[in-house]
Amino acid sequence: MSSAPPIRVVLFYGPFLRSAREFAVRLEAHPDIELMALYCAAPGETRRHQLADLRRRRGWLGLALFAFEFGRDGLRRLAGGRREREHRRRWADLVGRVRYVSDMHDSRVIDEVRELQPDLGLGYGGPILRPELFRIPEHGTLGIHHGRLPEYRGKKTTFWEIWEGEPTAGVTIQRIDEGIDTGEIVAQGAVEVGSRGYEAVWQAVQRLGVDLYVEAVLAVRDGTATFRRPERRGGPLRSDPSPAELLRLPLRRLRGRRGGGAEERT
Repeated sequence: MSSAPPIRVVLFYGPFLRSAREFAVRLEAHPDIELMALYCAAPGETRRHQLADLRRRRGWLGLALFAFEFGRDGLRRLAGGRREREHRRRWADLVGRVRYVSDMHDSRVIDEVRELQPDLGLGYGGPILRPELFRIPEHGTLGIHHGRLPEYRGKKTTFWEIWEGEPTAGVTIQRIDEGIDTGEIVAQGAVEVGSRGYEAVWQAVQRLGVDLYVEAVLAVRDGTATFRRPERRGGPLRSDPSPAELLRLPLRRLRGRRGGGAEERT
């Protein structure tokens, strides 16, 4: 811990994201970071809210996704041990401070953030932030993208990296600008795909992403962050895979598109 004061941050995040909650818990626990406020782009984060959100966005597939998430959460509770209990306790301490908003750009939200005068904004899986919000913090707003930039922009890019046979799946921390996944990059890393299934790769990407994100926040605080523009033209915007593509991915990989096993960062 250095002698400089903690960096004051606000978090804008999307609902039902385990890794966003882990990120918030890490921010709150760090002595060099002051988590001033949390804004979630949803009416709430209960199971009822989650089911309604998945049905609205994914139709009948949303029911299957809800069942999967419900089952995975139950297994995590059973197998997680002390670490899982500690995470849930710390999130329970934080959740009372979350402001649930239907519109992240509502004038009341804008006014509140201005009054807080944060040093840095942080976006995690929420709606696309507009300049009237992401420019308020003194050092702008960072965002996390689970994909290698500039090649893999848009949604579900971990899936598309595996689909296209990439040996690694990337994660990028960038400064948010007016484009979609076009901001200056402050940190990048990747996990090797190897023989792991999509879910295992996705979990590894999220874990690495949280680590990189916390490091990027501290680098901004310490004045050591280096921002760079992507050297190549960005790839096409990706969209959610179809149910057929989700089902075809294992077969596609069995036909020879495989990779390796460790984690790296740049």
